[in-house]
Amino acid sequence: MNGAHTPAAHTPAAHARTVHTRITGVTAHLPERTLTTAQLEDRIAADNPGLDFPRGLIAKYSGVQRRHVAAATQRPSDLAVTAAGKLLKRTGTDPARIDLLLYAGLSLDFVEPATAHLVACELGMNCPVFETRNACNSVCNAIEAADAFIAAGRYRTVLIVSGETGTRTMPRVLDGEAAFTDAVASYTVSDAGVALLLEAGEEPGLLTHHTLARSSAWPAATVPIVYRDGDIRIGSFTVDGTRLAQAFITIERDTFTGVLTGMGLAWDDLAAVCMHQASLDSTWRFCEYFGVPKDKVVVTIADHGNVATASLPCNWRRPPPRAGCAPATWSR
Repeated sequence: MNGAHTPAAHTPAAHARTVHTRITGVTAHLPERTLTTAQLEDRIAADNPGLDFPRGLIAKYSGVQRRHVAAATQRPSDLAVTAAGKLLKRTGTDPARIDLLLYAGLSLDFVEPATAHLVACELGMNCPVFETRNACNSVCNAIEAADAFIAAGRYRTVLIVSGETGTRTMPRVLDGEAAFTDAVASYTVSDAGVALLLEAGEEPGLLTHHTLARSSAWPAATVPIVYRDGDIRIGSFTVDGTRLAQAFITIERDTFTGVLTGMGLAWDDLAAVCMHQASLDSTWRFCEYFGVPKDKVVVTIADHGNVATASLPCNWRRPPPRAGCAPATWSR
């Protein structure tokens, strides 16, 4: 379904000089409907009469006070299209100018075709599309791919989108207290749509990338596909916190901070630090281990939940922290 597409602007002369990639727009669409953690606990109690589960554990475990919930009729592509439509309108970008669309969401409309096609169709685009799915790293991977394409002169304007409907993986009926404990992580997720516009430019924008992976730790955070009696369903989101933490501490601190020093930068040179947030506690533990100044971190998880691949774009849409302030939660 990805036909040949060579924008007219792609000529050797156009790329005779160094081309830089700039992020020229970011938009996050957060569904208006919200579900507080207290309301969620009431629902769990109503759906599971007789279940004795500890009230307050979800908030204590994650720091999540509320999450956004998409309408029952909304698909992941709908959330992505809404965010992209707002971004294109705000930046005055004609959809026909988009050379490549990357869908970076974990949530899908279909196994086949790629959800990217549905987004492109709704936006009236006729450009190549594909997907970058790698858990909550997906948007970062899409940015890296887009940067490589732009630097190589293959495309000049790339749209990255994501639509997350993670709240649909939250289990309603639980088989005992152990099942509740296993499912706690799934009760932290939230729904969102995001879009990022990347364009070729003459001035530096994206400065560098550095990617690490500890693939042996894959069982630490999973959403399994369950095959049972001929049926297929998506399982609950479960996290082994100890194993996840062990994976992070195998990373040398210098490897992480060396990315900054290699560019001649220090933490003081940054206005804000944006990072994926699976829980508030793990966010602060990560900062402590790697020496990230907490007063520069933009915190979104308390008010917006774990929005998976949409985390960084949602971070970028929040106001930066004030210099010297304590870690803050930015409201919507």
